[in-house]
Amino acid sequence: MYSEIAANKRKTWFLLLGFVVLIAALGGFFGWYTDNFFITPFVLMGAGLYALISYYSGSKLALTINRAHQIQKSDNPRLWRIVENLSITEGMPMPKVYIMNDPAPNAFATGRDPKNAVVAATTGLLDIMDDQELEGVMAHEMGHVKNYDIRVSMIAFALTAVISIIADIALRLTIYSDDDNRSPYALVFGLLAAILAPLVATMIQLAISRKREYLADATGALTTRYPEGLARALDKIGAYGSTMQKQSSSTAHLFFANPLKKSSFSGLFSTHPPVEERVRRLRKMTEVA
Repeated sequence: MYSEIAANKRKTWFLLLGFVVLIAALGGFFGWYTDNFFITPFVLMGAGLYALISYYSGSKLALTINRAHQIQKSDNPRLWRIVENLSITEGMPMPKVYIMNDPAPNAFATGRDPKNAVVAATTGLLDIMDDQELEGVMAHEMGHVKNYDIRVSMIAFALTAVISIIADIALRLTIYSDDDNRSPYALVFGLLAAILAPLVATMIQLAISRKREYLADATGALTTRYPEGLARALDKIGAYGSTMQKQSSSTAHLFFANPLKKSSFSGLFSTHPPVEERVRRLRKMTEVA
């Protein structure tokens, strides 16, 4: 388990580096296209400012979009005690606990760091899981908090939005430019940058999300010392389905299981690894142990 956690952390930082390279390349394109590389630092600073704003407001937005409401211990003692016990086990601050009124079994974690963390579960998850299975799911979400996946997810989400905005500006710049001396290759390059940059950014974001799911599975299993509980929870979710009534592709990568319809366009770009593969890895951990 420890080797899997370390490997996934290394791979994730390499993928995040890809975001930085993409933004720098787009900023360089602006400088090259306008024959004024003085504009490049301003593009980068603007992108950084937008990412910073998204980073600090992202968790509140995610909770609002998914209609999650905060609870106290008296509202759902079972869920509260499980999260509280996991926090004590990990020596972490108790995160805020939210519930989403949705029959689909699912959950997510968000926030900037363990001190500002939130974990949320659906009513469907609470209904179908026994205590060991629910503990496995919430340990997975607490794993996201412990490993700072919540921070990585917020950064990846913000950078994806930044790249899409810059690429859109690049597209408009190349199409509506009235510079007759500009090489036709510049238009082709600009169009390619505008089309490919957000696509590559999205693929990087999806790759990060998949790696973090495996990492959180391993961390959660390590916390409970019982991988089978999480494996059984995934088996149930695979049977019941995890499609939410209220769906948002912008927050899909935060969830325990894919909340989008498989038939939808967004479902073609899954933010989650296959449930069967996650179960296989967890049960392999049990065999090794």
